[in-house]
Amino acid sequence: MRVPKNSNAFSSLTAWRRRATTAVIHRGWRRLQEAGAVTAERPGGLRFRRIGTGTRLAFPQGTVFGEPWIELGEHCIIAEQVTLTAGMMPGLDLGTDTVLTLGNGVVLGRGSHVIADTRVTIGNDVYCGPYVYITSTNHSYDDPEQPVGKQWPRTDPVEIGPGCWIGTGAVILPGARLGRNVVVAAGAVVRGEVPDHAVVAGAPARIVRSWDEGKGWQPPLRTPAPVPIPAGITPAQLQALAELEAEG
Repeated sequence: MRVPKNSNAFSSLTAWRRRATTAVIHRGWRRLQEAGAVTAERPGGLRFRRIGTGTRLAFPQGTVFGEPWIELGEHCIIAEQVTLTAGMMPGLDLGTDTVLTLGNGVVLGRGSHVIADTRVTIGNDVYCGPYVYITSTNHSYDDPEQPVGKQWPRTDPVEIGPGCWIGTGAVILPGARLGRNVVVAAGAVVRGEVPDHAVVAGAPARIVRSWDEGKGWQPPLRTPAPVPIPAGITPAQLQALAELEAEG
């Protein structure tokens, strides 16, 4: 006499094993992320000129080189797969001056790139969404017969003022100078000067809203007036929120 198999019991056992395996993998990955994160206390193999207290580079990191010419301020959040480079390639002597500077409280979202072949300065409390690209270098196109990638690039310093918000996928080109509390819309391509308290969008980016001391926002905001941070919200909670935004 054949004993029928209990398919429900077999399915339940298989599902339990899968859940257990998934849980083990997730716990292991979280431990790996914690162990691989770079901080001032645990720099690993990265030797930045300065890395401030509370700053954290999430694991896995993107391409990082030229660290002796990179300064990171305090309480910066650098999400996974962020590229930070000083110089055109590893192993160059870039002199005595800092090339790439991040101020205090800077947030760089997942997959962002900051390429500093000449001076790039990002001010305090600048928030960048995922996949932002900031570069001080562009290839030239002087000779139409040569591949563009083989023509010698041109560099121009970049400066991003304090308090700016850079949307997902935005590109900041060589020579850009962003003032204080500028908003760059997602996907915008920015070059040249942007004054304080401006909102720019498009490719190339143009000013779509600005602040007037007498009239307020021009054109006027279509959303309700901003509300203050609720009472009882701690700096740690704000930092946790910034970390979530950086991860995208």
